[in-house]
Amino acid sequence: MSLSYPRRQKQLQNLVQKLGLPTQAPVQWHLLDLALTHPSVSAQANYEQLEFIGDAVVRLVAAEVLWETYPECPVGEFAAIRSVLVSDRILATLADEYDLGMYLLVAGSATGDKAGEESRLADAFEAVLGALYLSTHNLELVRPWLDIHFKQLAAQIRSDPARLNYKAALQEWTQAHYKCLPEYRVQEINHRGNIHDRFTAQVWLQGRKLGQGTGRSIKAAEQAAAQAAFLALKQQEDSS
Repeated sequence: MSLSYPRRQKQLQNLVQKLGLPTQAPVQWHLLDLALTHPSVSAQANYEQLEFIGDAVVRLVAAEVLWETYPECPVGEFAAIRSVLVSDRILATLADEYDLGMYLLVAGSATGDKAGEESRLADAFEAVLGALYLSTHNLELVRPWLDIHFKQLAAQIRSDPARLNYKAALQEWTQAHYKCLPEYRVQEINHRGNIHDRFTAQVWLQGRKLGQGTGRSIKAAEQAAAQAAFLALKQQEDSS
């Protein structure tokens, strides 16, 4: 099915070609159009519902890619890597690679909102994934081009442990199990010349200390504490 606006139809066809999909790919064009329509354009016909679907799609693709590529990887590391892969920062970067902003319909004050650009692009990217998934009700229009990015990014993340976002992974776990966020308590310590241990951080949840870590910066110490807590929680889960 084609759109009633030839110019818009041509734009969306160009995007599909950029994704490397075949010309005759079974894309539901009205869904792709909706996926690239910001709520500022229409309060009813916009990308929000497709973004909801796409959020599940991108997590599933990331999980499948990691499971297929690194079958011996611990599940805790899977979750930490996935949290980076599906972050707004990464999704917005991927959206930029395909010039998604050129196809996104935005109106009113949102057009000049540079601060919200990353979030808009990430949301639209997820919505596009949702539209492609619903076009076939499988991943045949998604994995051929998204796998390449996720494999490359996962390799980069695994080679640089500092990029593993254990804080995000821990937050996701605590929200799922307790509907609340962990609390970090950070102190500067007497490192005696050891710049790697300048700060110590503890992470607490509902009055219980989950983990502790140190680092040269507050952020690094919090990540170390989050890693200790997250891996311990997952180990408890796996053994129960």
